Amino acid sequence: QLQLVESGGGLVQPGGSLRLSCAASGFTLDRYVIAWFRQAPGKEREGISCISTSGGVTMYADPVKGRFTISRANAKNTVYLQMNSLKPDDTAVYYCAATARAYGLRSDLYDHWGQGTQVTVSS
Repeated sequence: QLQLVESGGGLVQPGGSLRLSCAASGFTLDRYVIAWFRQAPGKEREGISCISTSGGVTMYADPVKGRFTISRANAKNTVYLQMNSLKPDDTAVYYCAATARAYGLRSDLYDHWGQGTQVTVSS
């Protein structure tokens, strides 16, 4: 059974940092493009970053450019999202997703999804 599990969310003060992890089981991540999405209350899910199978190509949405870094450790079957300089607007449930079909930040490209991890940025 293909499964993605996110971890690392929590409560952090503005300006703080968190590192999210996305661990795969039942399949090897190295054949998949991985993306991070987030959904804040009352808002649509938005793609914020994705990474190619090798890790050599990355993409970021404008709201997180320069603050978030996506990386992958294929040997550990895990993808990470390092989030720095967090803002209250970053508060959301964060999801990782996998696709073998394409590369990009559209949610309809992704076939496998995790359950999400809550990130709350508040003083």
